[in-house]
Amino acid sequence: MKMLRFRSPSISSLAQEVQCTVRLLDDSEISCSIQRDTKGQFVLDHVCNHYSLLEKDYFGIRYVDPEKQRHWLDPSKPVVKQMKCQQPYTMCFRVKFYPQEPIKIKEELTRYLLYLQMKRDVYHGRMLCPFADASYLGACIVQAELGDYDPEEHPTDYINDFKLFPKQSLKLERKIMEIHQNELRGQCPALAELNLLQRAHTLDTYGVDPHPCKDFTGSTAFLGFTAKGFVVFQGNKRIHLLKWADVSKFKFEGKTFYVIGVQREKKLVLTFHTTTPAACKHLWKCAVENQAFYKCTKSSQIKTVSSSSIFFKGSRFRYCGRVAKEVIEASSKIQREAPVVYRCQFGQSRSFISLSHKQLIMNMEPLLPALSSSREHRDSSADNGLLALKDSVCLSPLKPSVTPEEVEIEEIENHVQERQENETTNRMRVEEEWREIHEDTEDDVASTFTISDTPYSPCASLVPTPVEEGQSGLDLLFQSPARLLKELHADPEMQAKLQAEKERELDREGFRQSLCRPASGQQQMQACLRSAARLLVMATGLLMVLFPLLLVLLESDLDISFLHDIRQTPEFEQFHYEYYCPLRRWFLCRLELIMEQLWG
Repeated sequence: MKMLRFRSPSISSLAQEVQCTVRLLDDSEISCSIQRDTKGQFVLDHVCNHYSLLEKDYFGIRYVDPEKQRHWLDPSKPVVKQMKCQQPYTMCFRVKFYPQEPIKIKEELTRYLLYLQMKRDVYHGRMLCPFADASYLGACIVQAELGDYDPEEHPTDYINDFKLFPKQSLKLERKIMEIHQNELRGQCPALAELNLLQRAHTLDTYGVDPHPCKDFTGSTAFLGFTAKGFVVFQGNKRIHLLKWADVSKFKFEGKTFYVIGVQREKKLVLTFHTTTPAACKHLWKCAVENQAFYKCTKSSQIKTVSSSSIFFKGSRFRYCGRVAKEVIEASSKIQREAPVVYRCQFGQSRSFISLSHKQLIMNMEPLLPALSSSREHRDSSADNGLLALKDSVCLSPLKPSVTPEEVEIEEIENHVQERQENETTNRMRVEEEWREIHEDTEDDVASTFTISDTPYSPCASLVPTPVEEGQSGLDLLFQSPARLLKELHADPEMQAKLQAEKERELDREGFRQSLCRPASGQQQMQACLRSAARLLVMATGLLMVLFPLLLVLLESDLDISFLHDIRQTPEFEQFHYEYYCPLRRWFLCRLELIMEQLWG
C-alpha cells in the first residue's frame, strides 16, 4: 500500500486528518491521509497518479453508506461532508462512464483498466449476453491471463480454475476452451483485452449499472444509462431505449422518478418508483451525469440542474469535468511514451479465485489457542494477550469464604463471561471469513437484477456491536443488578441527583395543572383575538411577499435562471394558461367597462 498526505494551507485543519482506503479494480488497495476540507477530486487524482493514468475522465470513486445506498464521490465537494459512515473511509475505484467506442481509447493502460471493469461486470452478472458472446468473452479473459494453450502445461479441465460467470455450465466451459485453443492463438494480452472490449460494447447491457425499481403497473424493472441513451430492462429483455437526443428532462419527487422525452414525435413520460428517496435521488444524479457526458458537445454548455418544484429549488446538481467528445479530443493529443502496464499474474487474478463459502467455514478453527498460534509471527503482543486469556480460563482464584449471595453472583458472572467469550470467538470467525470471501459492497448491492423488499436494518448485522473497553465498564457489566442498584442508591451524589430530579418533576406537574385550569370567558376571548390577529398578520405578510413574486413570474420577461426554471415546469405552465390567462382577460374586460362608464 502507498501512503500520501494531502496538506491544506489551513493551519487549524492540519491536526484533523482522515484515513481513506481505496479499493482498486484488481482488488488491491491504496491508502491516503486527507484533511477534513479535502475535496473528492484529490482522492481521484491520487489513484490516477498511482496508475500514471491520463484518460481519467471515464473513472470515478464510489462508496456505500450505512443504509447500503451507493454514491459516486462528488469531486467538487469535501470528502468528509459526503461520507456518512465511520472512519476510516473505504471507497472503490470504478469505471463511471463507459466509452462508446473502446477503439478510440489512446493508451493501453486505460484499456486494461476498462477490461478489468468489464471482467467484474461479467463475474457479477451485470453483463447479460447470449451463449455465443459469453463464450467469446470468457475465451478472451483466459487468453489474456494464460496466453496460448499448451497441452503440456494446461490439463484437460484447466478452465475449472477460472470463475468467470455467476452460472458457469460445463457446456459453456467446453465452448470457451474451444475458442481459446483455436481462434485466439497468438494474441498478446493487450490484443485479447481489446477484442473483449470490442465484442462487449456491441451488447445491450454494455455499461449498464442496473437500478432496481417498479414501473406504474408494479412490475420489477431495471433502469440503466449507456452511451446510446436511457434503457429499461425487465428480466433479461430490454423494453425501452430512449436516445439521449430524445430525452428532454429527468426529475424526481420523493421515491418517484420521471423521464420526460419525445418518441415518434409524441411526448413521452415514463414513471418509476424506487425503494427509498435516497435511491431515487442517486438514480436522478446518475441520469443527469450520463446525459451531460454523452449528449453535450462542450462542458461549458452544461447548466445547473434542479429537481422540479415551483417555489422551492429542491435538489441541485452541477456536472463537473469534461464530456465524451472533449475526452476523445484530449486523448488524441497525448504525446508521452506509453506507461508500463502491470497486469495481474494468473494466481492473483480474480477470475482464477473460485470462492467456496462452505470450505472456508470448514477450514476455520474457532479455538483461541489456534488463533493465537497462527498470529504469533505477526503480533507478539496479541499472542501474549490470547495466551493470558487462555490461562485465565483454566485457572480461577481461591476465595477464603463463600456465601450464598456470592455463589449467585459468581454464577451470573460466569454466565456473562462465557457469553462474552462466545461472542468474541464468533466475531473473530466472522471477521476472518469477511476478509476472505466478501467482495466490495458496491458489487454486492447490484450483483444481480433483483429487488429486496426488506429494508436494511443495522440490528440484523452479523458482526456484534462493539462494547467500549475500560475497567469501569467491565466492572458494571459483571456485577449483579441487585448489588449494582444498592450501591448506586447508597452513593450521596446519586441521592442528590435523584432529589433534584424529583423537584423538577414536581415543578413540571404544577405547570401542567396550571395550564389545565379553566380560563374565564374574557381570557378566552382575548386569546382568540390574539390568535386571529397573528394569523391575519402572517397571511398579509405572506401575500405581500408571494403576490409580487407571482406577478414577476407571470408578467415580466427577466432572463434569470431561477425564474426560467420555474417557468419551464409543467405545473407552472398549466397554472398560467388554464387559470391566470382567463382571469386576466376577465379583469381587463371589467376594467374597460368601468372606464367607459366613468368617461362615458
